Amino acid sequence: YAFQVMELYPEAYLMIASYVGNRRDLCTLCRVSKSFQAAAERALYNTLQLSEPSSTMTICALLAGQPRLSRLVIAITVFARDENGSGGSDLSSLPHHYWESVARALRKLTRLRFLNIHIDNGTSTSNSWILNGCNSQLQSFHCDLAWDDNLINFLSSQDDLTDLYIADFNEDTPANLSLAPRSLRQAETLPKLSFLECTFTEAVGVLAPGRPITHIKSCFSRSDLSARRAEMSLLISNLRLSTRSLLSLNISDSSYTEQFSLDFLTKLVNAISPNPSIRYLGTFVLPVDGRERLKFYGQLRRLSLLECVELEVSDWSPPPVTPLSQRALARELNLYCPTITTVVFIHEFDPMAMRAADGVWQVADEEINFDTLWRDT
Repeated sequence: YAFQVMELYPEAYLMIASYVGNRRDLCTLCRVSKSFQAAAERALYNTLQLSEPSSTMTICALLAGQPRLSRLVIAITVFARDENGSGGSDLSSLPHHYWESVARALRKLTRLRFLNIHIDNGTSTSNSWILNGCNSQLQSFHCDLAWDDNLINFLSSQDDLTDLYIADFNEDTPANLSLAPRSLRQAETLPKLSFLECTFTEAVGVLAPGRPITHIKSCFSRSDLSARRAEMSLLISNLRLSTRSLLSLNISDSSYTEQFSLDFLTKLVNAISPNPSIRYLGTFVLPVDGRERLKFYGQLRRLSLLECVELEVSDWSPPPVTPLSQRALARELNLYCPTITTVVFIHEFDPMAMRAADGVWQVADEEINFDTLWRDT
């Protein structure tokens, strides 16, 4: 009699594959049986991280030529770097046809929902054309590519995108008009966009109006004070054009000053009152002078749902970098803003956090991710 393997339910094969610890063992599992192959391939290709250029091209060629496998890919991250990983300025450091192979693969990933394209410094970002012909509907998109017509056209086709990071922006690009909503009640393009991370505040003016944006991370780019104040006023005006209440705002500044931070905070609070929903706020300079600090606390106190705040303290002397000093400041802040449970102190770009548990302020867990705190609050 021929030996027969008892078949399991498909869910059982998937569960077994989910417990396999590494990709090499998943490849081995593919050779056990057809049923295990289907489950193991699903685990192998569900999420891909491509970094080494020659391997990236090989996998992209496989995906472009095997629809059975390309349909399994839900998330993919591409790290564009040269063979030595140095990210030099030589544009030929990436293999010939590198971007063409990525483009062919992307056009086949019809079920793709999460796309991250990271480009090392020095490597050309002018390759947004790779998005042409991509029919997948993304939920999240991290994009280091140059802001141009190709990228704008791709974004205009994304009806399910909720989370967007863009490293570049050009407010003078004519195609920006295709992203402008006809009605502030509902934008026709990117109708579900909620999380926006951008390096230029001007992008908020194009992407916030008519969209349900609740979380924003950006930075002021003007060095001249009067120009930066104009940038601040425009940003606040654009924030009010979102169709949802703002829950999280992280705005960095190239030159932090007490007065500018206090002015920004005051105008922001006035703009979102009388019923502010904001839970996270950063990054603002904590005034050294006690009277100015009381004004600062007075504005924060108006944010009745605020849970987390990031404070720049590099100008303090001595700097509050010890748990004792940070605990004292956190308690002082909590007297005026009792809803705050997390305070992040930033000294010389180094973040340190205090958290309150049952009324006791302690140094935050080492596992806290400062880069995503604005998203998680």
